[in-house]
Amino acid sequence: MSTALPTTPDSGSPEALTVMGAGLVGSLLSLFLARRGYSVDVYERRADMRQSGTVEGRSINLALSDRGWRALEEVGIGDQIRQVAIPMYRRVMHDVHGNLSYQPYGKDSQAIYSVSRAGLNRTLLSLAEGDARIRLHFNQQCVGLDTRTRKLELRDTTTGEEQHTSFRHLFGTDGAFSAVRSALQKTERYNYSQSYLEYGYKELNIEPGPAGEWLLEKNALHIWPRGQYMMIALPNLDGSFNCTLYFPYEGPHSFASLQTPAQVQDFFQQVFPDVIPLMPELTDEYFRNPTSSLVTIRCFPWAFGDDVLLLGDASHAIVPFYGQGMNAGFEDCTVLNQLLERLGDDWSAVFAEFQQQRKPNADAIADLAVYNFEEMRDRVGDPRFLLQKKIESKIAAQYPDQWSPLYSQVTFSHTPYADAWQNGQLQERIMQRLMTHIESEADYDRPEVQDLVQQEMAQRG
Repeated sequence: MSTALPTTPDSGSPEALTVMGAGLVGSLLSLFLARRGYSVDVYERRADMRQSGTVEGRSINLALSDRGWRALEEVGIGDQIRQVAIPMYRRVMHDVHGNLSYQPYGKDSQAIYSVSRAGLNRTLLSLAEGDARIRLHFNQQCVGLDTRTRKLELRDTTTGEEQHTSFRHLFGTDGAFSAVRSALQKTERYNYSQSYLEYGYKELNIEPGPAGEWLLEKNALHIWPRGQYMMIALPNLDGSFNCTLYFPYEGPHSFASLQTPAQVQDFFQQVFPDVIPLMPELTDEYFRNPTSSLVTIRCFPWAFGDDVLLLGDASHAIVPFYGQGMNAGFEDCTVLNQLLERLGDDWSAVFAEFQQQRKPNADAIADLAVYNFEEMRDRVGDPRFLLQKKIESKIAAQYPDQWSPLYSQVTFSHTPYADAWQNGQLQERIMQRLMTHIESEADYDRPEVQDLVQQEMAQRG
């Protein structure tokens, strides 16, 4: 579906707003803005995914957590999404012999949720289309943006026809390689960096059982940590698991080293033997599915006057290892909505405060995502690391007002990412001191250890 280009709104009606990008963040943002009474035109480079049935690029499952849920609930669709989301209460680690160990994500009732990126995006698009204040324009690629005249140059990707349209307030939600941000990068004193991991990722699939059952524990995120690489798996509603292999590009064990079906089969048999029976199409999928890169993008400013504002991956693309990319983008929408509630139509103030508030938190979650990659890859299979996590849980239960594990602060709270990261680094230093006195979970109850814990808590205040 593609509607005609927008006309100027009638005098006295709310300003028409423009959103570039109808992915997860752009679709959700349009709903927030429409619920505030604005008319919204949304332009998307791709075809309508609800009609094409395919998703360009990534189809990797996503982990939806508290920050994302808050945004969905604020636009009234939390319950609807929960019906198609699978709660994952813990990590299940698979060692090279197929032995399992476990690490809960939080308290007994706390979970992150496996959701289909495509399914969630389709739902948001349908909700946007059902709102009379939102107009969706598909197959419209942004090929030019003039910040001086506030003009967009759009190319219809099906006909090649180009057209120009004016905007007054433009929201760039067009992803990590944003055309809107690319235009801002040409403005004076614009800071931009991109950093790639030396790892890529490839999607694979674990098939459901004969009766559609899950052949691994359903309500868990599965990890095969192997030091310099790893594989993870998230459950789907049909009994399958969406697997992702995170692997170096080069080296003795890398994408470069696996060039034939026999090499892939032998490698998986050696390193991930317990999943071989669950992946009947392993080698076909391995060579059919693309190898994708992992990039962190930082930029500033996110705003150009009161004309343009970047949100989501367009302003802060991160690697996926804290499961917060989508959640951070959804939190952008929540924060923007709160600022509009407080500041009204003072767009200059809204845009300025938004970027000042969100930029430190975006930088923090970018750092946390890389940190968590190293933890998941190298440490989650380490008994000493798992013991430390159990001790942290005991401290949190004993001193709930003073201690919350870093993962819980990021995933199960709305603590600003920058504050969570600072708290987490402080707590890690405390744990390093305590763990020199602890060899088993029972040691936590020893009087001398309890004294040390009490001293540490007293110093924290």
